[in-house]
Amino acid sequence: MTDPDRRLIVPTPGFGSTAAGSFLAQLDDLSRRLAADTRALTPAMLEWQPRPGMNTIGMLLAHNAIVEVFWCLLGLEHHARPLPPFHDLLGIGEDDDGMPLKPGGVPPATLAGKSLSFYDDLLERARAHLRRVARGLSDASLDEELTIQRPNGTVLVINRRWTLYHLLEHYAGHYGQVLLLIHQYRDAHPVA
Repeated sequence: MTDPDRRLIVPTPGFGSTAAGSFLAQLDDLSRRLAADTRALTPAMLEWQPRPGMNTIGMLLAHNAIVEVFWCLLGLEHHARPLPPFHDLLGIGEDDDGMPLKPGGVPPATLAGKSLSFYDDLLERARAHLRRVARGLSDASLDEELTIQRPNGTVLVINRRWTLYHLLEHYAGHYGQVLLLIHQYRDAHPVA
């Protein structure tokens, strides 16, 4: 008999909330899959655009790291604006992903020529920060409503459970875009 195909999500141990540990386990599974799907990418592939104004794979990877830190600071730690400097946590700034690009825009110079190891490091730094913060969350703290004033003056009310959900759905959405860009790159650059 062959081994069965097993697909299990087990909450990451050591968290004050099983739900938070479950969200981290899901994010870690997506990260593992994304890493496997991007191992062969070169710097040229990471900065390729289907056309000007469209995101690159590198931009999407940097964006996932930046957003993970952004929502961790704002929606889990509930920092007031201005947020602590992203350079201290990631080594790049909050806007260094170049997103959103203007119509006809090109990738930011901050990402030019970067290798996959650069993006792996960004994503791991972001996840390490999230793990540190999420370990201390309790089930009760996940449901606490937080009021966030947006830069335009409007108010957003969230809870930490939504923040973890948003990190998961955001990461998954951009993972799908990365897969599409890999497919488009291969179509545009067939191997002879």
